Amino acid sequence: MYGTSERLLRLLSLLQARRDWPGADLASRLDVDVRTIRRDVERLRSLGYPVHATPGVAGGYRLGAGAALPPLLLDDDEAVAVAVGLRTAASGTVSGIEETSVRALAKLEQVLPARLRPRVGAVAAATVSLPGAGPMVDASVLTAIAAACRDHERLRFGYGDRSGAETERSVEPLRLVHTGRRWYLVAFDLDRAGWRTFRVDRITGVPAASFRFTPREPPAEDLAAYVSQQISMAPYPHQLVLRVAAPADVLARRIPPTSGAVEAIDEHSCRVRTGANTLDTVPYHLAQWGYDFVVEEAPPGLVELLREVAERFARAVG
Repeated sequence: MYGTSERLLRLLSLLQARRDWPGADLASRLDVDVRTIRRDVERLRSLGYPVHATPGVAGGYRLGAGAALPPLLLDDDEAVAVAVGLRTAASGTVSGIEETSVRALAKLEQVLPARLRPRVGAVAAATVSLPGAGPMVDASVLTAIAAACRDHERLRFGYGDRSGAETERSVEPLRLVHTGRRWYLVAFDLDRAGWRTFRVDRITGVPAASFRFTPREPPAEDLAAYVSQQISMAPYPHQLVLRVAAPADVLARRIPPTSGAVEAIDEHSCRVRTGANTLDTVPYHLAQWGYDFVVEEAPPGLVELLREVAERFARAVG
């Protein structure tokens, strides 16, 4: 059994971890009855935490937004992660949060326990940020999309494709995926009746959320690999599949997710799905990987081009 103060902290932590909590679930987690949960919720409200209640048999509790931000509960690893994230925000791909990040970091470091400050300082001292060349994304757009993903709310937004043509999209958002250079939204496109991957920097304005939906079965278990395949093959007119004599984790470190999707075959080989705008660039791109490979699927003309390039290099060395 928890003491009252410890139980309040535990209750607050649970409310912060999930959007909605049935009262019976909270009581079970804290090993108390529902009446005790009601009293503890009143104590949290008296401390300034806006806990909303839904009456009825299926009712529950939700931690809402207040006029002022009440204290958050962070464990050691979460506090370090937030501090490191704020330090790197200014050199990231999200615009408009640099000054805000500095202010938030100053507040956080003021209250960091002494045992955590060396960990945060060590990461800062050992890190040099290289300004990214990727497109910037407005923070308000990201937060709007993230909230809709969390709450299962439909989104509507304007979207510009690769040719610059803009369309209106109505989607059921699933998840945001960050490749290091760009942000992507995986969502079910209601007008096209299929899963799509949207570049967030091509979304115009802040997406408008509407009513909630029942989540669909995701298009893949590994969304990062799914997005990698979508952005490394779908945009290109020439697509190919290779079996490479290298472990998947080794080759993945040499190929950015925008250039190819890597999947393991066994501990010594992997399969790579990639694409290109023109065939002429493919042989020289593959040569940079530094591993033997076998062509499994290729567009017309690529195999002959690879033979021609190989013969040219062979002649060059006599």
